[in-house]
Amino acid sequence: MAIEVGGRTVETDEEGYLKDIGDWSEAVATSIAQAEKLDMTETHWGLVEAAREFYHDRGRHPSTHDLVAVLSHHLIKKHGEARHEVDRYLYKLFPYGPDKQLAKIAGLPKPLPADTE
Repeated sequence: MAIEVGGRTVETDEEGYLKDIGDWSEAVATSIAQAEKLDMTETHWGLVEAAREFYHDRGRHPSTHDLVAVLSHHLIKKHGEARHEVDRYLYKLFPYGPDKQLAKIAGLPKPLPADTE
């Protein structure tokens, strides 16, 4: 499969993940988000940037647990107190699964089951 972005063809797998993470750009992310029926907000873009940095720095996808821990820290609440609230918020932003949908829009490879635990 492929998507057309700015007059250029970008190859994706059958689920819409980029075949080459080097093809990622904000325009590509916007196109993927539109296909996912998401209106990107500043919060979405911040999480995309954080996911890309996490992947670059650690060589793995941020799990939903990682995202909750980071966001809980910013909410200045104990991890356990914020977990449910933050988890629900992430699913509002990425209704088809924060780990997989965020990875797709961030141009990262499809997470394996072990990446999402």
